[in-house]
Amino acid sequence: MATASPPKEPPVVNVPNVLTASRLGMAIVLFVLIELNLWLACLGVFLLAAFTDWLDGYLARKLQMGSTLGRNMDPLVDKVLVCGAYIFLVAQPHSGLYAWMATVVVSREMIITGLRGFMENKGATFGADWLGKIKMVLQCGALIAIFWVLHAPEDWAVLTRDLFIWGMLLSTSLSGLQYLWKAFSLLQTE
Repeated sequence: MATASPPKEPPVVNVPNVLTASRLGMAIVLFVLIELNLWLACLGVFLLAAFTDWLDGYLARKLQMGSTLGRNMDPLVDKVLVCGAYIFLVAQPHSGLYAWMATVVVSREMIITGLRGFMENKGATFGADWLGKIKMVLQCGALIAIFWVLHAPEDWAVLTRDLFIWGMLLSTSLSGLQYLWKAFSLLQTE
């Protein structure tokens, strides 16, 4: 009787993984542009990076090229891009950000990434849920609004930026607490 072999992994160098790697390069470009105060360029690079994030996931599913490397690298590259942008922007006057805000974002991402790895090593499914996806949308929306305000500080844009920042902080905190609760619940059943 023949046993089923595990599904074959796609090649490491494939379109989704190249897009993920390119996003890491875009993160570095974004950090340089922030330091140079080139806000429209920051906005363009960030929007392109966000698009490649969506595109690599879409292509991985559509072309059946999902890989272990991609599943691990994609969220890490996203965290480098988003957390790095928040860290760099704290130093910018009129960004609307304070060090404690960037600390909330970075701490949540580091804790949940470590917790996710720990839980998945125990065999638990610990992927992103709807609150985590809302958190990511609001984190990206806040960055887009910040770049726009730094380019054109109009009253409506400042208000929009502030709403996104506070919404992002709330969803970041709540999704972090949700993951902690889920992990605690899963560990209690062992």
